[in-house]
Amino acid sequence: MSSPSPVQIREANAHLVAVHRRVAELEQWLEAAENTVREQAESLIRKDEQLRAATQEIAEAKDKEIHYLHEKLCKSEETIQRFQNMVKEKDAMIGQLQHRCQLLDNICKSRPLLDSMLSHMAEAERLGPVVGMGEPTANTSDGESNCSPNRISNHKDFSLSEDDMDDQELDEIVFGTTV
Repeated sequence: MSSPSPVQIREANAHLVAVHRRVAELEQWLEAAENTVREQAESLIRKDEQLRAATQEIAEAKDKEIHYLHEKLCKSEETIQRFQNMVKEKDAMIGQLQHRCQLLDNICKSRPLLDSMLSHMAEAERLGPVVGMGEPTANTSDGESNCSPNRISNHKDFSLSEDDMDDQELDEIVFGTTV
C-alpha cells in the first residue's frame, strides 16, 4: 500500500476540518435548540402555575359569590314570606272592614226610616195619654209607658199609612249590629 500523497492528505485534512466545523455548528445549534426548549418548558411551567393560581382565585371568588347570593336568596325568601303573611293579615282585615262597611251602609240606608220612626215616637210622647178612652190614666205604676207595644197596638190614635202597611215586614226583623 502506498502512502497517500500530500494532496490527498491536504484534502483529507480539509475535509476533516470541514466535518469538525459542521459538527461544532450542529452542536451549537443543538445546544441553542435545547436552551430554547428548556426556556419554553420553564415558561410553560410558570404559565401553568399562574393559570392554576388564577383558576383557584376564580373558583374561590365564584364560591364566595355563590355563598353571598345564597344568603341573599334566603333573606329575600324570608322577606317574601313576611310580606305574604302581612298580605294575608291585611286581606283578613279588609274582609272584616268590608263586612262592617256593609253594616254601616245598611244602617245609613235605614236611617231615614229610623229618623222618621223616632220623630213619630217623639210626637206621640208629646201628645201624652188620651183621656177618657176607658183606660185608667193615673195608674201607670205597673211599669208600662204610653209607648209600650201592648198599648200602641190597641191605641186608635196610631194609624198605619200606606207606606207603613208596605213596611210591616220590617216589624218582624230584629235590628242590631255586632260591630
